[in-house]
Amino acid sequence: MFVEIRLHGRGGQGIVTASEMLIEAAVLEGYHGQSIPTFGAERRGAPVVASARISDREVRRHGQVYSPDFVAVFDPLFVFRKEVTEGLKEEGTLLVNHRQKPDFPQFRVIAIDATKIALENGLVVAGWAVVNTAMLGALSRLLGIISKRSVEAVVSSKWKGDLGSKNLKAALDAFEGVLA
Repeated sequence: MFVEIRLHGRGGQGIVTASEMLIEAAVLEGYHGQSIPTFGAERRGAPVVASARISDREVRRHGQVYSPDFVAVFDPLFVFRKEVTEGLKEEGTLLVNHRQKPDFPQFRVIAIDATKIALENGLVVAGWAVVNTAMLGALSRLLGIISKRSVEAVVSSKWKGDLGSKNLKAALDAFEGVLA
């Protein structure tokens, strides 16, 4: 088993953190993985891409993911940007933070309103909904190899107290709601 994932969004949405947590959860399941962030000038709102690889064997390939099996789009405004679906394998899965499922007939498209989940759980920084834990929960469920228990463990180890409870609830809400 070898899965390549690419995450697209803006600085401040937690793309890099989500990619790292995804790999941590996969490791808890007994897999190998790596997370590779790619971004320019570090500033809130700038485009950010993170790549992740999960395998049942040691991952020896390094660098960005150019032909992902899964693409997760954290910013609803990025859904129709050319680079988002570029290289996505035919019949690959496109997970979008969106209220409606956009039309991409060549891909399996799943929409989840991660922004709504983040806002309902009070996950807002500087006026921006931080959707990383909701997207982590949804993506983990869609991958089919990461359990809810591993998502809980990773999120709980990252944040404590009230912020930890909010992030955990967002992750679990998306994990349970993504296939509904």
